[in-house]
Amino acid sequence: MKKLFSFIVFMLMLNGYSQTKEVDSLTIQLAFQNSDTTKIKTSLLLVKSLYNEKEFNKALKYISQTEKLSNKLNYQDGVAEMTFYKALIYAYKDDYINARDNFLKAKELFIILNDTLNIAKVNNNIGLNEIKRGNYNKGLQYSLLALKEFEKRNLKYELRSAYECLAKAYYSINDIDKAIEYYSKTLEIERQINNGDGSIEALKILAELYSIRKEHRKSIDYYERVLRFIPIDSDSLRGEILPKLGGEYLQFKDFDKSLEYLIEGLRLNRNLNNKHGILVSLNNLGSLNLQRNFLKYAEIQLNEAREIASTIDDKEEQLKNFGLMKALDSTNRRFDRAFVWQREYYQLQSQINNASKKTYSEPEDTNLIDNVLTEEAIDNSLKSKQLTESSNNQEEFDRLRIIFYALLGAVAILSTFLILIYLKRNSRLKYTRELEEKNKRIEIQNEAILEQTKHLEDINKVKDRLFSIVSHDLKDSLTSIKGFIDLLKDGSLTQEEFKTLIPELSENANNASLLLFNLLNWSKSQMQSLEPSPSLFDLQEVFEDKMNLLEQKLEKKGIILRDKTLRDFVYADKSMVEIIIQNLLTNAIKFSKEGDTITIANHISNGKSIISISDTGVGISKENQEKLFKNTSFTTIGTKNEKGTGLGLTICKELVELNLGKIWVESDLNVGTTFYVELPKSNPQN
Repeated sequence: MKKLFSFIVFMLMLNGYSQTKEVDSLTIQLAFQNSDTTKIKTSLLLVKSLYNEKEFNKALKYISQTEKLSNKLNYQDGVAEMTFYKALIYAYKDDYINARDNFLKAKELFIILNDTLNIAKVNNNIGLNEIKRGNYNKGLQYSLLALKEFEKRNLKYELRSAYECLAKAYYSINDIDKAIEYYSKTLEIERQINNGDGSIEALKILAELYSIRKEHRKSIDYYERVLRFIPIDSDSLRGEILPKLGGEYLQFKDFDKSLEYLIEGLRLNRNLNNKHGILVSLNNLGSLNLQRNFLKYAEIQLNEAREIASTIDDKEEQLKNFGLMKALDSTNRRFDRAFVWQREYYQLQSQINNASKKTYSEPEDTNLIDNVLTEEAIDNSLKSKQLTESSNNQEEFDRLRIIFYALLGAVAILSTFLILIYLKRNSRLKYTRELEEKNKRIEIQNEAILEQTKHLEDINKVKDRLFSIVSHDLKDSLTSIKGFIDLLKDGSLTQEEFKTLIPELSENANNASLLLFNLLNWSKSQMQSLEPSPSLFDLQEVFEDKMNLLEQKLEKKGIILRDKTLRDFVYADKSMVEIIIQNLLTNAIKFSKEGDTITIANHISNGKSIISISDTGVGISKENQEKLFKNTSFTTIGTKNEKGTGLGLTICKELVELNLGKIWVESDLNVGTTFYVELPKSNPQN
């Protein structure tokens, strides 16, 4: 035996089967060890390594030899372990019968050895094996048995396997609450063992479960957490998540967010040629355009989705497509076609329901069958006895008949009692449903009240902020101007003195004018009354107007202006773009010193127009950069003590976003600042 074992090991080494240093080391040890328990333990370590590397055929060869040696030495621990690993390999190969037989044999051996941990491991793997076969009830029983032991010992890797097994089983039998409970536990364990891929998978399934339960806010939260976890270059996973996330936002009619995710998801899936991802994206885009009444776009997208669904046999998405096609044709008043889609929808729904019934069936209750057979046997025996005794004794027959009627009456009373219980239960369920509906209505009303309260609080904050600015900044400028005018009127100033004060008076007037300009635009945007009127216009014209307007200020501060603008057309509200450029130019002048340079430029990137206004002024610290563009009165003093409202950049951000653009800043302290604005060059809807 020893010579045969050593020869096999030598041949395996000679043919280069060893894949890792660990396997090489164990193989060498095994070849030179004596035939005792040490050799069996080394062989077991080697089998584990080969199993982890999925070298199943090699592992089975070692298992066969080790079993023979374990039986020869009567080493039951080795026999049990090898039987368990043999079962694991058969289970991985989907050989259900051999896997089940070896799991049960291993369990018997571990019971004899009183090895509770390995008994739990076997139970968990039997559960997995049964669940893969569709025997969910049996699989759940085994996995729950294993779970108790794992939780008692706090074995994280084993707990992860058990939780995942239970979660899959509950998901398969449509017990969504239990599935969510165990996937949440799986996610917690994945975090503890720092398994990123496992965490992403658990988050993704939890998002799907909350979507099924129509808790779309939670579903969105879990999908967005998946996006934060996955690497940027993981296009396949992003392509899977983005269309589903867009569909969840569609449930709240958040068309902008939904459109953003769906378009990006469609682009990724087309690049990857992922038919399922394209199908989900197109179905959701069709639904979005149907709700926005863009019926032509909806029809194009839904027709393409229907063709893809028929080729990849995705019944759930095909069912959704039939429902959307019916709604589209009904909206277009093509009722004959809508009827066809409705018929297709119900036929496919029936197929799906029938398939789901076949995949899951409760095991037969053998006790109930035995009881029925026993009652039939007793009844037959009783009848034969009555016939026999009726021929011998009429009185005995009458007595038995009375007993029979008494039993029949008892059955009738019991049946009546059960019917009353059933009716009472139905009444209680109806009352519970009505109560739940009332609670939902109350929750919706409470949400509406909270939203209204928040809206009123926002309006109140706008009012308070408006009064604060008017009473402080605007009052200071107007008071200063009025003081100059009063002095001039009273004759307290000579002409020469007045002339020396004119620049200061002009600065105060400019500050008051700019404050009113920003204040009016900001208040309009906060009250949600500002709507863009986009058109196609030349940016260079706006630059020229604003440079001429601010030319005097530039000369006064001794600042050099470099014009690097190009003729370029954008699709936006021209008056809003003028406000944006004026605010950014005024800011650049405010924070530049004598001799500094301001550069205005524009270029095209990815089909968008990019405006840049840069200066070589004082710059902005990292801390202050985080405060920019926020709805707060953050402001600092200019290089010549110029004051501001703190609203300019807030207005810029709101006006840019109203025109479907972006704004950002890059700055280094005492080096300079550049503000960038991205605007569309054409109507995004086209």
